[in-house]
Amino acid sequence: MKLLRYALLMFFGFALSGCFEIHQGYQDIDAYMADVKTRPMGNIEPLPQFRPYEAFTYQASAMRSPFKQPVKVALSSDQLNSNIKPDASRVKQYLEKFEMDSFRLVGSISNDEGFWGLVRGSDGVHRVKVGDYIGRNHGRITYIDEQELRVTEIVPAGPKYWIERPRILPLDIGSQ
Repeated sequence: MKLLRYALLMFFGFALSGCFEIHQGYQDIDAYMADVKTRPMGNIEPLPQFRPYEAFTYQASAMRSPFKQPVKVALSSDQLNSNIKPDASRVKQYLEKFEMDSFRLVGSISNDEGFWGLVRGSDGVHRVKVGDYIGRNHGRITYIDEQELRVTEIVPAGPKYWIERPRILPLDIGSQ
C-alpha cells in the first residue's frame, strides 16, 4: 500500500511539473507576438447578401412568337356574317397540340392507299393526309402535293365571330 501511495505521488508530481511556465530562450517569440498584437486589426467586409433563386415558369408558349410577323386579316361584312365556327364536339388530333409555325413540309409519299404529306414538327416527322387537323387554330388540311400543303384554319374574329384563314406550308428542302 505504501508503495502504491509513493508511485501515485511520483506520477502526480511529474504530471503537475508540466503545468509550470518555464521561459528560457523564448524572448524573441514573445516579442514578436507582442508586436503583432499591437498592430491595428484589419477590416473584413461582410459577405454580400444573396437573394434566393426564384423559379420562373414560362406561360406564353401557346401564344404567337414575338419574333414572327403578326398575321393581318382584312375582314369583310360577308365573312363576319357567316356561320363559320369550329366543331366543339370533334375529338382533337395529336398534331393540334402544336403551333402551326412549328411545322415544315419535308416530303410526300404515295401508294395504292393514297397520298400523304410528311410534316416535321418539334417532336419528329408525321404522316398527314387531306382531312387531318393540324395546329392550334382548328386547321384542316385541304390539299397536298409534292411542293406544298394547304391548310384552312378557323380563327376567332371577335367575341362571337370566326373566319377561315388559309395557310400554305411549302416544301422545305433545307430541313431534310
